[in-house]
Amino acid sequence: MPPRHALLALSVVAIWGSNFVVMKWALAAFSPVWLAALRFSLAALPLLWIARPAAPWRILAGYGLLIGVGQFGLLFWALQSAISPGMASLVVQSQVFLTLLLALLLRGQRLRPIQGLALALAASGIAWIGWQLDGAASPLGLALVLAAAFSWAIANLVGQAAGKVDMLGFMVWSSACAAPALITLALIFEGPQALVRGVQAAHWDSWLAVLWQAVGNTLYGYGVWGWLLARHAAVQVVPMALLVPVFGMGCSAWWLGESLAAWKLQGAALVLAGLGLNLWAQWRNTR
Repeated sequence: MPPRHALLALSVVAIWGSNFVVMKWALAAFSPVWLAALRFSLAALPLLWIARPAAPWRILAGYGLLIGVGQFGLLFWALQSAISPGMASLVVQSQVFLTLLLALLLRGQRLRPIQGLALALAASGIAWIGWQLDGAASPLGLALVLAAAFSWAIANLVGQAAGKVDMLGFMVWSSACAAPALITLALIFEGPQALVRGVQAAHWDSWLAVLWQAVGNTLYGYGVWGWLLARHAAVQVVPMALLVPVFGMGCSAWWLGESLAAWKLQGAALVLAGLGLNLWAQWRNTR
């Protein structure tokens, strides 16, 4: 990737990593599915003045459902009580390996040996932290976040299939596909009373957290990410997401007091080593 594209990717992963703390703040007021419904409903509002992008409805709907219901519906559920923000920011990055595996199987994209070694290093870091489970996660929390990661991985490929479209419009209109499904699920599983309680309990910072979910993470974050995936192979873009746990664990320790035990730092070091090796391999190949 050109340096400016790499900087765009870095800005996205910094937002995504720090957002795990913001999600925890929002979940203090709102129930998980209602929070997801509010997030994607707000993200869909600009469709009033943004034209539908040149993408088939099946891609818009598929991406919206995979990100809205599959990824964030499950992730919010896990974050409510089954996993800590820092741990969730790490485990959800299994989407990197799932995306690359799906790209290899379905798209015929090639993985060079040095990139395979880089991914193995990063995978060993995630596996090491998963092996050390303490009160930071429960088996249910791990299962929910892994399912969210799988949904994100499929969404990466669905979004890539849209091609070089207007990504802001793509995110707005795919959010409009996710919102009705999330509202329906929230009414069925959490009931309208949960939304009323959330609105009554929410302070200005809770609403600011919800707004940030819609604008910073959905429209900007996934819009830029999809823009990059439309212009580069998955093996060039997706490994950058392995930096999300660095921001996630750091922000969780700073703002929420989550402990940074030695085994967490060891796992994060392996993840960073894998990412660094992959970036070095890309630079050497370009040279």
